[in-house]
Amino acid sequence: MQRRVALKNLAAAAGLVSMPAWASGWNKSAVASAAPYLSAGQDAVLAGIVETIIPATDTPGAKELGIHSFVQKMVTDCYDEKVQEKLVKGVDAVERMAKGTFSKSFATLDAAKRMDILLKMEKNTDPDKKEFFALVKGLTIRGYLNSEYVMTNLTHYELIPGRYHGCVPVAAK
Repeated sequence: MQRRVALKNLAAAAGLVSMPAWASGWNKSAVASAAPYLSAGQDAVLAGIVETIIPATDTPGAKELGIHSFVQKMVTDCYDEKVQEKLVKGVDAVERMAKGTFSKSFATLDAAKRMDILLKMEKNTDPDKKEFFALVKGLTIRGYLNSEYVMTNLTHYELIPGRYHGCVPVAAK
């Protein structure tokens, strides 16, 4: 291997090590310190959306793990203003659909009615609504699978997998 290639690979590895702490194995307190992008009412609607996507079963749901805060943090830190506006407009559209269909706020609806509204959003002909739902669904799944709870309790993540056992007795056949 040439020295320049080795140095380039070392620099790339150093860049991965310096990734923000909240990006991998994050928990609620890592993302909660940031100022929320959405208002309190919009945050409650977003929490209802992520809870509908990944509800609580024998494991905690997305709302309990604070995935709605993760979605806001990702959109504000990693996406441009057009996507940020799409998030706000999409949350408001979900709330309008809930009030128009059931005369209640989305956050107060039961799981079946919330699922009905989200299915309508996913199948909507308006591309902005479809993109909003795809964005939130993707970030919800990503945030859930990379949360500290899932990484430590469900997938048993190891930073450096595999072990070397250099002195192991060998049985004769």
